[in-house]
Amino acid sequence: MKEAITEQLKNIVDDVRTNEPMSAHTSFKLGGPVDVMVLPKTEDEILGVLRLVDENDLFVMGRGTNLLVTSKGIRGVVMKIADNFSGVEFDGNHAVVKSGTQLSALVRQACGKNLGGIEFLGGIPGTLGGAVAMNAGAYGGEIGDFIEEVNLATKTGIITLSADEMRFSYRSSILTEIPMVVLSAKMCLECCDAEDSRCTQRELNAKRREKQPLEYPSAGSTFKRPEGYYAGALIEQAGLKGLQFGGAQVSEKHAGFVVNKGGATPEDVIALIEEVQRLVKEKSGVHLEPEVKMVGEV
Repeated sequence: MKEAITEQLKNIVDDVRTNEPMSAHTSFKLGGPVDVMVLPKTEDEILGVLRLVDENDLFVMGRGTNLLVTSKGIRGVVMKIADNFSGVEFDGNHAVVKSGTQLSALVRQACGKNLGGIEFLGGIPGTLGGAVAMNAGAYGGEIGDFIEEVNLATKTGIITLSADEMRFSYRSSILTEIPMVVLSAKMCLECCDAEDSRCTQRELNAKRREKQPLEYPSAGSTFKRPEGYYAGALIEQAGLKGLQFGGAQVSEKHAGFVVNKGGATPEDVIALIEEVQRLVKEKSGVHLEPEVKMVGEV
């Protein structure tokens, strides 16, 4: 079956890979092989993959900055929408952004057009598509606040949803419940002075370098913020800073991050996440929900 689907996919997408190691496609630098990976460049290619592959056999990803893939990898097809499908078009204070566009590139290009308000996105190492799907945010801002409409691909074609229809909430959107693929988003940005925007970007990046363990592979904040609490503070109060399973560690710099100190396996990370959940629940009564998406064969 794998050989047959691979040949069919090659008739749709130029870049098709087999037994591709997911460790090369995640910020954790971990994960076993996927049967087939496709890297589309056009909307037609994306739609062609959606029509061909059963949704139960297809996993769609961006740059893998919020993914933890098991050692056994992923069965079926992974469609990676990243640099191959990226770009920004500006019209006044509006921007139409393709889903594979890196957030840092969006912020820089907007700044060059004297547009801002989205500087908080610059340090999030993901793509527009992933950010829209999970309503990514930082430092009090969320991408959903700047979205006017989103173009989405389904098996039957392309639909457009307004910001209200996207049902944005904390780290969530309609895409949490209904699987559709972000193609692009129309954003309304704020007029700004480019140098003021660059100054804000520098300040936020300095804060990240000071407080976050950027020197180690990770998937960013490991847990969602529980209502009324901060995950990192709860973990630190439970005495878990520095707790290590194999090569996976609760960061000594910021307890809200689980990092790959070197030689970690995906299973080390999963076991550590589960132990942190157990001990925080035991000591504070609060359940921590992972923000990291765990996928793959177990």
